[in-house]
Amino acid sequence: MTDDRLIVALDVPNVVQGLALADRIGEAAEFYKIGLGMLTGGGFALANELKHERGKRVFLDMKLFDIGATIEAAVRGIAQHDLDFLTVHGDPQVVRAAAEGKGGTGLRILAVTVLTSLDRADLDANLIVPGDIHDITLERAARALEAGADGVIASPQEAAMIRALPQAAGKLIVTPGVRPAGATLGDQKRVATPARAIADGADHIVVGRPVWTAADPAAAARAIIAELPARG
Repeated sequence: MTDDRLIVALDVPNVVQGLALADRIGEAAEFYKIGLGMLTGGGFALANELKHERGKRVFLDMKLFDIGATIEAAVRGIAQHDLDFLTVHGDPQVVRAAAEGKGGTGLRILAVTVLTSLDRADLDANLIVPGDIHDITLERAARALEAGADGVIASPQEAAMIRALPQAAGKLIVTPGVRPAGATLGDQKRVATPARAIADGADHIVVGRPVWTAADPAAAARAIIAELPARG
């Protein structure tokens, strides 16, 4: 049993460990996330192996942020690898440049709203505008979607609000910060269960630690999929 609504985060140090983990998961998952932490450990090589040799879908979680010309050039290069999702920061100028860079390829640009590891105290420390964190996330999502994002990254606690936005029609919502019932939170602060996240409007959930720290990662992935509501 597999379901591409589950994206397994391969949060391990290098391509060797990433492939070993993918081997252990086997057919229990078909969509993987490769993050910035593995970039110097062969992240692009792993992405290409999973996509082109093993037929998996790949989400490259780079959270790109730079001036427009640099973002456009970086995304144009990444788009040549025929991957599925790429994250950039949700600032409108960044999103517009990324949308230009992907051109007519199938790469989907996902905008990061507010990281799921942050709370209001963190935003204060970063001199972010005052206000409720959920309201700020909603506004950032709306602006990113208007700028051309194919979807957004947001905590499951904001998924329902974002799904209700007019700008979100036909767009993707991908939620990290998802923890199966009974799992430890780790460094996440705004979390929900897999079933709750999907019910609230998420198209995909990202789960890492509860899968790759399990004694049987394949069984852990299948258990998460079993929690998901039936497709509508």
